[in-house]
Amino acid sequence: MKTFLNALLLCLIMVPATLMAQSTVSGIVTDKANAMPLPGVNVIIKGTSRGQSTNIDGKYTIEVNQGETIVISYLGYTSQEIVFNGQTLLDIALVEDAAQLDEVVLIGYGSTTKQDATGAVEKVSAKEFNRGAIVAPQQLIAGKASGVRVTSGGGGAGEGGEIRIRGGASLSATNDPLIVIDGLPIDQRGGAQGSRNALNAINPADIEDFVVLKDASATAIYGSRASNGVILITTKKGSANQPLTFEYGLQASTRRITNTVDVLSANQYRALASNPDFDATTLGNANTNWQDEIYSTGVGAIHNLTVSKGYENFNFRVNLNHVSQEGPLQDLYERNGINTSFVHRFLGNDLKLSLVTKMVQDEFSYANQGAIGAAIAFDPTQSVLDENGNFTQYGSGANLAPANPLFLLDQYDDRQTIKRVISNFNIDYRFWFLKDLRFNLNAGIDYAENDGHKFVGANPNNPDAFNTNEVSGGLNRNTALDFYLNYKKNIESINTSIDVTAGHAFQEFYIKGFFDRTTNTNISQTDINRNALESYFARASFDIADKYLVSLSYRRDGSSRFSENNRWGNFPGASFGWKIMNEDFMQDSFFSNLKLRAGWGVTGQQEFGQNYGYLGIYTPSRNDAANIQIGTEPNGDPIFISTLRPEGFDENLKWEETTQYNLALDFGLFNNRLTGTIDGYYRETEDLISRVPPAAGSNLTDILLTNVGQVTSRGLELSLNGVIAQKENFGWDTNFNITFQQQEITRLNLNNDPNFTLPGPNGGISGGVGNNIQILKPGFDPTTFFVFRQVYDTDGNPIEGSYVDVNGDNQITEADRQAYKKATPDAFIGFTNNFRYKNLDLNFTFRGSFGNYVYNNSASDRGNANAVVNQPGYQANAHASFLDTGFTNQNLFSDLYIERADFIRLDNLSIGYTIPFSKMTLRTSLTATNLFVITEYDGLDPEIANGIENNFYPRTRDIVLGLNFTF
Repeated sequence: MKTFLNALLLCLIMVPATLMAQSTVSGIVTDKANAMPLPGVNVIIKGTSRGQSTNIDGKYTIEVNQGETIVISYLGYTSQEIVFNGQTLLDIALVEDAAQLDEVVLIGYGSTTKQDATGAVEKVSAKEFNRGAIVAPQQLIAGKASGVRVTSGGGGAGEGGEIRIRGGASLSATNDPLIVIDGLPIDQRGGAQGSRNALNAINPADIEDFVVLKDASATAIYGSRASNGVILITTKKGSANQPLTFEYGLQASTRRITNTVDVLSANQYRALASNPDFDATTLGNANTNWQDEIYSTGVGAIHNLTVSKGYENFNFRVNLNHVSQEGPLQDLYERNGINTSFVHRFLGNDLKLSLVTKMVQDEFSYANQGAIGAAIAFDPTQSVLDENGNFTQYGSGANLAPANPLFLLDQYDDRQTIKRVISNFNIDYRFWFLKDLRFNLNAGIDYAENDGHKFVGANPNNPDAFNTNEVSGGLNRNTALDFYLNYKKNIESINTSIDVTAGHAFQEFYIKGFFDRTTNTNISQTDINRNALESYFARASFDIADKYLVSLSYRRDGSSRFSENNRWGNFPGASFGWKIMNEDFMQDSFFSNLKLRAGWGVTGQQEFGQNYGYLGIYTPSRNDAANIQIGTEPNGDPIFISTLRPEGFDENLKWEETTQYNLALDFGLFNNRLTGTIDGYYRETEDLISRVPPAAGSNLTDILLTNVGQVTSRGLELSLNGVIAQKENFGWDTNFNITFQQQEITRLNLNNDPNFTLPGPNGGISGGVGNNIQILKPGFDPTTFFVFRQVYDTDGNPIEGSYVDVNGDNQITEADRQAYKKATPDAFIGFTNNFRYKNLDLNFTFRGSFGNYVYNNSASDRGNANAVVNQPGYQANAHASFLDTGFTNQNLFSDLYIERADFIRLDNLSIGYTIPFSKMTLRTSLTATNLFVITEYDGLDPEIANGIENNFYPRTRDIVLGLNFTF
């Protein structure tokens, strides 16, 4: 709270302090072709460093002396020079430079222009990002790109989000995309131990753009890790010939949960006294809403201070940032970071050296999320504190009873400090003897150290319980070195432009983790995990007559996770484009752009956790846990020897490979005021890596990681961008994207048995031990639920324990459970609008999901009488669904608890006002996130990544006040 109040006070002090500045000359810079304002245009006084960049509305204000020359320059446009002769208003219309007309888009190990891209590549730039007090970079692009679904993990402080590109392609292996930050591929397992989110080390305010590579023709050059797509993140680096600029941004925020689990109130709980098994003597006199007790309003502040300067041959940018974010469960995330970039050009710009470094210290103070489940289950008639001022408990003899939720929060201390450096050094050299040939070298490191301690108070209901104390530490080291040669040439004799790249890459991952835990016994353990990749890659692209595009790529990867016989994988890709718009017969067409694209490629997967799944290894006993006594010492003390446990393995384990086909149409209408893309894909993953039971006696384990099957998916993506209005004082642009997707398992074992099934890898539920609610089965989506079909009476009420006898054998057995519904949506959308009126701007983003279902485990576990009365030594609370069903027992596998979870959410709303001064620009803003959700789902939240609601940390609604000063 102190941080929030200080930030708010700073806001109130600094606003009036800015009103004393005087203006000299101002104006707006627009695109002459469409009158749209241009943000980020450099407006400087020639021969000096005085000047500024235009704001988001294209406006600027500078001080200038009589006779001085104002230079207006912007990438892609012809520069202008205007002599100042006393004008107070100076509007400039820039003309596009045909030689730089197309926007540059990054692709793997190089770049292309938007009109020359042949793969499914989508760029989301800073002006399109979601706004607010965002600490997780994933949230910047939620709802912004077709085929990309970002699902938040909940409302915890510093919480990240799950990214899925075209739904994912694997089962037991990761479905996360490969993320490349300024040329350095990040470890897909996470960048640092102890962190809630691998990307938290990246300051969202420091990101220039995201480029999403979706299809295999675009991602194949990343080979072994590209089956689930690739995201290229580019951070801000400043530019040449830029005046010295200072920018300070402040965002002060409050966070509050929007929903709680529906449980019995104290009065509803007391009404259960009519149940003959209910012990009314245990009732208290309070009316406690335990969920209200554990959740509070979290506050936070984000500070960003940036200085940048660009000379003719050198530019730099330095950003200092501090983040403090509280979670509603009394958890805390803090980040202190410095981001630097330095770019120097030598030899007439033939040699460019770039150094980008991010140094961050993340600090997490985690809350005990077990308090969420305890708040749902604890007796609502009990007070928070007893008559002695201690936390009310069920008492000894109720070992399995929930502890007081506030006791769980109070007697829990889990802190992690992570120091992380992400640094890249890049050399880009154009050879003096052949100007079309370039050499590019990239050396990067992602190094993190973590240090933590954890205390968990003993269970107060168990007199034999012990406190737990733990210290932990470790390091993550990701080092990469890649280089390539690139040759670009326009061969006029055959009217063809060629772009050829060939190179080599090496990357090693090293993880060391340690913990020392003390309870009733001491446990000390150190683990080391190390693996490496070596790669060779090449790409050749051809633009023939500015009409026909051909791109061919190839990557050969070697992974230490496979045996020598299967170590190397080959990943080719090919794509083709036809610029229909450039054909003679299209000259009088109402289209302003039309391009047909097609692509094919093979990508790989090797991120399945085990480093030695192909090798027979032995695990030694640790902490005397599996020692064997062999005799005794002369004094009678036992003699123990440690054991070695052989592990199961598959010496033929090999790459999981995904083949993908893509067909797309890019179009533009009304002078490109309406543009869009229709993208269709088909994807097939073979040699699927999964965990299956081997034949009895054939291996050393009953669950083996091996190549067993096949998954196919298909989808259709539509993206529309419209510039609806583009007047001097008013602008309106919009983006709409929708994705249709379908995925199914086509084979799951080696003998093609269509009836073979496995529990879903993420399908574990509460209630009993070892229960799973999802199933892997040929012909069905990997997130399909596995349930009995509930029978209802004539009034539509469920009949307890009565299910459909599917196989007609007059008994209800496991054979009557059916694959039913799924957690992944059939379709999802994003809808964004940006409005501008003079200095006022307004934007909002809706997200929606359709055809997905959620299993309400909170209701299935506790929506019954036995959740209250049939507990050993205590009585707990029930889920409010019990009032509707009247169930006595758990009915965990009833399809009653599979609920449709379609939703439309107003995800982000921001309003801002920009005040230009002669030496400074001030932008004030008010942003709200997660404003409301429209859904028929009765549970806590319809948007849960694995489709199972249980002990879920509720999402928050954030209100953010922002101030941004540019000097």
